[in-house]
Amino acid sequence: MKASMDHLGIAVRSLDDALKFYRDQLGLEALPRETVEHEKVNVAMLPLGEARIELLEPTQSDSVIGKFLEKRGEGLHHVALRVPDLKASIERLKSAGARLLNEPRTGAGGHLYVFVHPSSTGGVLLELIQE
Repeated sequence: MKASMDHLGIAVRSLDDALKFYRDQLGLEALPRETVEHEKVNVAMLPLGEARIELLEPTQSDSVIGKFLEKRGEGLHHVALRVPDLKASIERLKSAGARLLNEPRTGAGGHLYVFVHPSSTGGVLLELIQE
């Protein structure tokens, strides 16, 4: 499996406040915002070379990001890698005993993805995205 960095997902309480730093102070340009209804989040993507920073703001307190913020506060939520064959990657991970958190689904930007539980990755929530 040849993977490449796609993005770093950062949980924030407010996209507007976070953009004051990433856009206004660091000079990163934000792509148009999106809402991913089934994840209950608003997303702002900031291209950074060949990768991106994904800012995640909950639309509801009971969302995964809302619960993360409640428990841990703002910060790094996940690391996302692009893979050339998501289906093959999933099969390989399952056969090795990795714990996946969801079946493949469509997320921000229309990308197909799955999450791998931190217990299988050395403590980091990992998102795999179809290239």
